Amino acid sequence: MKKIEAIIKPFKLDEVREALSEVGITGLTVTEVKGFGRQKGHTELYRGAEYVVDFLPKIKIEIVVNADSTDAAIEAIIKAARTGKIGDGKIFVMPVEQVVRIRTGETNEAAI
Repeated sequence: MKKIEAIIKPFKLDEVREALSEVGITGLTVTEVKGFGRQKGHTELYRGAEYVVDFLPKIKIEIVVNADSTDAAIEAIIKAARTGKIGDGKIFVMPVEQVVRIRTGETNEAAI
């Protein structure tokens, strides 16, 4: 099993969710986060004063999939989240040792 964490632009969330659903992935966790990479923030004007926005709003999506579904999930995220501009995000893939469904006690693949 693999855990996939994707950091994407907020307005791409619905497209990514739909793309994941099309490849058979229905469960995911979404968190509103802030950060920056090469984008390095930007300056804004508020009530006549200029200030720097260092951390940009992003969405972090977390899913756990069977190892054989990993590539399909990654491709779905890339296709749905890509705008071709800086700040499209990143995808991180990590191994998962064990999963337990709290309600039933099911483990591993049965718990996904």
